[in-house]
Amino acid sequence: MTAGTPPGPSAVPAGTFRIDREGTWRHEGQEVTHPAVVRNLYENLRADAGGYFLQVGPTRIAVAVDDAPLVVIRVEPVGGLAGATSGIRAWLSDGSQEPLVVESLWIGPRDTPYCRVKGGRFTARLAVPAWLQLARITDEDPETGGLSLVVGGRRVRIGRRP
Repeated sequence: MTAGTPPGPSAVPAGTFRIDREGTWRHEGQEVTHPAVVRNLYENLRADAGGYFLQVGPTRIAVAVDDAPLVVIRVEPVGGLAGATSGIRAWLSDGSQEPLVVESLWIGPRDTPYCRVKGGRFTARLAVPAWLQLARITDEDPETGGLSLVVGGRRVRIGRRP
């Protein structure tokens, strides 16, 4: 390092923090349960081509993610005119709620449903209860035979990804 050059971000070895398949944070194998600590972890979670990490000032702390960093634990259709569904609200494992971007839904390996959340920054796995709640507005796509959602008077195909 030359004089006047700020030090690069430091890194903590992988495995210190982990998010399991159910969206539970773990530190050195122990579940993190304090709501304020979990909220802080999610607020500092970032992703780039190298993977997931916590950004704390100049320090990057690696985070191992078993599946997706967030889980959609519940969904609820938002009513429109004449009882039609105009949108879908999603409750996430970080305690937040946001509109579900139905165009971001896909079916992954082992028929597991996923979507993009947080403005498209993160992937979320849909928990079984959330997926079953969506089943009420899921239909067979007449053109492809695959799945689609009927939302806001339009049909949105749910594609498959490896």
